[in-house]
Amino acid sequence: MAAESTLADAPGTLSGVARVLVNAGKLDAKSAETLTRTAREQKRSFVSTLVGSGAIQPTDLAQTLSQALAVPVLDISAIDVQRLPKGVIDNKLSAQYQVLVLSKRGNRLFVAGADPTDQEAIERIKFATQLTPEWVIVEHDKLAKLLEGQTASAEDQLNAIASSDFEFDVTDDASPAPEADAAATEVEDAPVVRFLQKMLIDAINARASDLHFEPYEYNYRVRFRVDGELREVTQPPVAIKDKLASRIKVISKLDIAEKRVPQDGRMKLKFGNKAIDFRVSTLPTLFGEKIVIRILDPSSAKLGIEALGYEQIEKDRLMKAIVRPYGMVLVTGPTGSGKTVSLYTCLNILNQPGVNISTVEDPAEINLPGINQVNVNDKAGMNFPTALKAFLRQDPDVIMVGEIRDLDTADIAIKAAQTGHMVMSTLHTNDAPTTLTRLMNMGVAPFNIASSVILITAQRLARKLCEVCKSPADYPRAALLQAGFKEEELDGSWKPYKAIGCSSCNNGYKGRVGIYQVMPISEEIQRIILTQGTAMDIARQAKVEGVRDLRESGLVKVKAGLTSLEEVISVTNE
Repeated sequence: MAAESTLADAPGTLSGVARVLVNAGKLDAKSAETLTRTAREQKRSFVSTLVGSGAIQPTDLAQTLSQALAVPVLDISAIDVQRLPKGVIDNKLSAQYQVLVLSKRGNRLFVAGADPTDQEAIERIKFATQLTPEWVIVEHDKLAKLLEGQTASAEDQLNAIASSDFEFDVTDDASPAPEADAAATEVEDAPVVRFLQKMLIDAINARASDLHFEPYEYNYRVRFRVDGELREVTQPPVAIKDKLASRIKVISKLDIAEKRVPQDGRMKLKFGNKAIDFRVSTLPTLFGEKIVIRILDPSSAKLGIEALGYEQIEKDRLMKAIVRPYGMVLVTGPTGSGKTVSLYTCLNILNQPGVNISTVEDPAEINLPGINQVNVNDKAGMNFPTALKAFLRQDPDVIMVGEIRDLDTADIAIKAAQTGHMVMSTLHTNDAPTTLTRLMNMGVAPFNIASSVILITAQRLARKLCEVCKSPADYPRAALLQAGFKEEELDGSWKPYKAIGCSSCNNGYKGRVGIYQVMPISEEIQRIILTQGTAMDIARQAKVEGVRDLRESGLVKVKAGLTSLEEVISVTNE
């Protein structure tokens, strides 16, 4: 009787998949209890133990769970694994709980797994992603094979990365500190080396512009900046932070013993015939050194003016200015708005055998063959004014100054523009009209500005909508008018689009496009400068002359379906 009582009560004591199968008549209670105990002893999941025992076929298991729990079934062999989102949950979590991320929509995460009753997996995924998991049942054997293949390919990639075809090459001539030799052996730790190399490769594949290694009191995180947005990619153990910082310093030829002051360096990554440069910056923080690595992509300087996103009228104005024999062209905007790429593109257009071009930068980001590039070195006394004075004795045709920061640099650059040289430079100002008043506030005489500056370009970078998933947006007419559209533009001949998000993009966006305000300095604007007019006076005159401000240029991109109204408002909201 006791045995019969235990057997009768067993379904009540079982949980999850075992209980469902017993209730569905697919498994007897005694077998279910035995398999549950075996799974616990072997520290395996119940489903893998069940399928391994041959008590039920994976297809039958999936169909039974689907009917009992009202959860859909998916044939995982029918989907293209390459198009699934990457990096939403880490491989370790995916392998531990035998789950695969299928897609993300809003705050919901669709997850494929063989056991939809695994509450621990649900809670871990929810915590790791801050999204609500929605389960889709798949056959256990097919999922296990797929996850095993993914793990194997990840291992192969790590092994390939650590192979002799892949090496760091230091471009800086500076010698490391004496302490570096002793410490270098300490940081030749295979996991640290492989981790750093994998992060750099992943960042390049993700089209990231920067990598951030950030130590905190109880955790350590790595973030990539992709299309202007920072996103967290992993949280390695806190214990790795010092070894990782030392490894980066060794290959960047920085002082490995100095942890109290910021340092700047460079490194080059070689694999096969390809080489990519990185700029390294370290910063002491409360809990260790934060390290930011900027990826310097030489191909971005050779894109050509068409790829930067200039409208035809803006492109014509810029091209007309840069081919003039003398004068000053200024590119303005905040940090990270693409000023350097715009200048490099202009220099590449002018880079001909009969033209002598010299640049002074802090530092020179991308190597341009045929152009004489000089790095600022304040310790050695090589600053912007010193370099500019030297350039004027070097018979230049075109001079590029990385940034006009003070009156000395501005004065020499303007004098160079007045004495038969084409001068290009950048300033940190919000738009083109305020650039002129900024020069006056620096102390540059108005007549010098009026006689030397021939064109100013202000720019921003807006995220481009993903061509795969962008969808028509139904904005109220009042919202479009408030954003800056004119009544006559809302004639129904075009439609705005909004971001949706899919496996091939980043929250509905992929890549970036430039938004430009290109303002030639006309005779009327010169008169306003000479009478010390305000930026508002200059802006009004520029509008009369047909110069679009940044918001208007952004709205042109919205009409073309390149970006969303929300994105334009966010980058031009001043």
